[in-house]
Amino acid sequence: MKCPECAKPMTPARENYSYTASGLPYVTLVGVEVRRCKACGEHEVVIPKIEHLHRAIALAVIGKRARLTAAEVRYLRKYLGWSGADFARHMGVTPESVSRWENDREQMSAVADRLLRLMVATKAPVSDYSLDLLAELGDDSSPVRLRVEVEKGGWHAEAVAA
Repeated sequence: MKCPECAKPMTPARENYSYTASGLPYVTLVGVEVRRCKACGEHEVVIPKIEHLHRAIALAVIGKRARLTAAEVRYLRKYLGWSGADFARHMGVTPESVSRWENDREQMSAVADRLLRLMVATKAPVSDYSLDLLAELGDDSSPVRLRVEVEKGGWHAEAVAA
């Protein structure tokens, strides 16, 4: 492998690497391949299965017992793939609230903290319920009428008109 800066050879080694690109201050990748150029000092990190890495980080963050920090809120929003405005819409708050949360000027409420954790926890395994529906919730509280049938492999429920 040649250095992208000076075209000299790069030397690979297994190292622990501070993953600051995550936006979180204390993420260390253990034993990843780091290629270094002795001529100019440039380095490259080889990160396999980066989507799995980001999921593992997100799950570790939502699994902590303490409230989310500003950096963790920002990381989780980006993990979900939302802009600040999209995130605000899904959370039912203003974009200014999101900005205050992410810039450590205001802590998220406990309810918002739990909602964000729930959205992250359910994003991957749930395939037929879009988190976009959260932004479309109305103010009425009418009950849903369901038709539920046994099907091969389990139950199937669907809403029916009243």
